[in-house]
Amino acid sequence: MGNHFRKPGDEQVANGAPVPEAATASPVSVDETGDLFSQAAAPEQAAQPVADPFAYAPAPEQVPAVPEVPSVPSLDAVPSPDAAPAADQSLFSIPSPAEPAHADVFMTQAAPALDSSDESEQRQIDDVNEALTSPDFTSVFAPVQESRKQMAREAGVEPVILMEHLTKIYAAQPNKPALDDVNLEIYPGEFVFLVGHSGSGKTTLLSTMIRDVKPTSGRILVAGQDLMRIKNRKVPFLRRQIGAVFQDFRLLPNKTAYENVAFALECIGKPKAVIRSQVPEVLRLVGLADQMDSMPDQLSGGEQQRVAVARAMVNRPPLLICDEPTGNLDPAISLGIMKLLERINRTGTTVIVATHDREMVDSMHRRVIALEAGHIVRDQERGGYGNYGA
Repeated sequence: MGNHFRKPGDEQVANGAPVPEAATASPVSVDETGDLFSQAAAPEQAAQPVADPFAYAPAPEQVPAVPEVPSVPSLDAVPSPDAAPAADQSLFSIPSPAEPAHADVFMTQAAPALDSSDESEQRQIDDVNEALTSPDFTSVFAPVQESRKQMAREAGVEPVILMEHLTKIYAAQPNKPALDDVNLEIYPGEFVFLVGHSGSGKTTLLSTMIRDVKPTSGRILVAGQDLMRIKNRKVPFLRRQIGAVFQDFRLLPNKTAYENVAFALECIGKPKAVIRSQVPEVLRLVGLADQMDSMPDQLSGGEQQRVAVARAMVNRPPLLICDEPTGNLDPAISLGIMKLLERINRTGTTVIVATHDREMVDSMHRRVIALEAGHIVRDQERGGYGNYGA
């Protein structure tokens, strides 16, 4: 244990006299509680100056941990007990009012941090206020960005579907266009949701892509073909490159699931060997390997929709269009159909889905195009369903 009491002759220390070698060699230790000042000092010690480095200076490794402050020297800079004492190098001395340089060190260093924090917070507030005043800002979706289009154009990639000022007016409603000045670009490999309430023009827009409906005016290109000028006899050749899935399935009732899928290949003249190899493969892909010989009336609604998806993708089209593929299905089966379409999209097929399934659109975070009264009111890179059809 270290000697915490003065001995005769220690008065030399206070007067600045040299210390005997024996005194410097004697080890000084801390008490069991680790407190340097826990034991009471002798009356002679109380009369001595407090800043005595030899009475209570522990070894450097025994100094209690002190929170690191930029203005306070680290423990490595603490002088050893053999060094000459310095009044302003004591770690445990409390700055007095007579030491303004030490008393203001924390205040002068804390001020810049507070100023920078205030500036950062004010900058964030200004950004929010600026966004709220922007006409393109909504409370749910961020403004539309052109990064995807710009990247595709810089890479020289042509859009799969290009619409410019497209308008469609039905004779029954001459004053209410189904499509009104629609401009749209869809690039290869995209997965696009088409949303909007009933009567907004979703089905008409999809019908123009497969040339089932001819627009009144404007321009539409699908897979490089101008559908405003294409001849009727060439339309079937265009549709070979497009897979279509309809809400009512449109399966042939007198053919099995295998025959319904094979019929799509027979119509385009595929050899029987190709049909025998591709049809079972695509049915396994949609999870109907055990239902190939079942008739449509022996299948559930979800299984019939899977047959329709298999028929649409059996010839591996670069474009797959789905009009309400989950409209008549329960949520569990709808999830399976959407995941199947997502797997098809990962193979490189461009997928366009018109749907009212709010939860599915919100969960998948894909590109969303919203229609209202024949106009495109929103084109979001990674959006949600929104308030359409609520």
